[in-house]
Amino acid sequence: MSLHDPQRTDVNVAIVGVGNCASSLVQGIAHYSNGGANEQIGLSHWDLGGYRPKDLKIVAAWDIDKRKVGRDVAEAIFAPPNCTTVFCDHVPETGTKVRMGKLLDGIADHMANFPDERTFLLADGQREPTHDEVVEVLRDTGTDVMINYLPVGSQKATEFYAECALDARVAFVNCIPVFIGSDEAWAKRFEEAGVPVIGDDIKSQLGATIVHRVLTDLFKKRGVKLDRTYQLNTGGNTDFLNMLERARLASKKISKTEAVQSVAEHRLDPEQIHVGPSDYVAWQNDNKVCFLRMEGELFGGVPMNIELRLSVEDSPNSAGVAIDLIRCARLAKDRGLAGPIHPAASAFCKHPPRQVADDEAFVELERFIRG
Repeated sequence: MSLHDPQRTDVNVAIVGVGNCASSLVQGIAHYSNGGANEQIGLSHWDLGGYRPKDLKIVAAWDIDKRKVGRDVAEAIFAPPNCTTVFCDHVPETGTKVRMGKLLDGIADHMANFPDERTFLLADGQREPTHDEVVEVLRDTGTDVMINYLPVGSQKATEFYAECALDARVAFVNCIPVFIGSDEAWAKRFEEAGVPVIGDDIKSQLGATIVHRVLTDLFKKRGVKLDRTYQLNTGGNTDFLNMLERARLASKKISKTEAVQSVAEHRLDPEQIHVGPSDYVAWQNDNKVCFLRMEGELFGGVPMNIELRLSVEDSPNSAGVAIDLIRCARLAKDRGLAGPIHPAASAFCKHPPRQVADDEAFVELERFIRG
């Protein structure tokens, strides 16, 4: 049974990294703030445990770009290098200004070699916050959920904000492939602190990973032997530019590959599966194109193959999932739950602590929402 307090419906959210994904999230909150459930197109849940999209309030935000720091979140989400689709004509001011964030490993060195409108412009002269200062902001703003949108490969920076969430007793939603919720040591720390954590690496609404998983599961259910497969992705946003530094991709490749391997009938030899970001194409902006190929054997060992091309606007594709993740985290807090929230992580993340088939994850999620 939910312990949701009907007297307080707001879900106070802190955003780490005001990039394209944050832009789509904030636009989405504004877009779905009017109307009723019959206008929920694009959302898998209009009402989740008593919380609706309009209940999400952005009360804190951090970034390191001088074009964003000091501006209201509603303005900052449209500042370069953000390049995602603008689908909400009017995003009202949030009353929350973007604060200077902690740099650490949040920017890849090679980003300095690209035009300003494509990469970060470090907010020179702005002092980076200490751990205690971030914790103080989280407490003063009454933050319920912190959502992490840092660039792929930001291991130290993600751990910094996870530590802050722990100390402030704020639920942590990790949308990137740095392993926090799926790491045993981190998961135990969140559990012992009485704080929910959901992660890792958000699974988009209809993205390359979920499509690849569904087809892999279909092969298994129809008795088709999967011999080899690849998933190649290209895009032109800052995330793809950041991932040109291959050293930052280790956890991303693990996350995406394991999401597919976990639903296959038999694990493929590493040489027979390739899943991961492939290249940066500037003119694609926030559009992501996936090229997917699967080769297998039908009845009698007769060969077959399938090829698929998927084109999606990358950031809006994850924003609806993020709205559900945030509400699940708040619901977990309401119920006094701590540590990894498995139903939400299994349904919404590529690298959850526990991998289950998507149909099973959906059933577990709905059961969790109902309490």
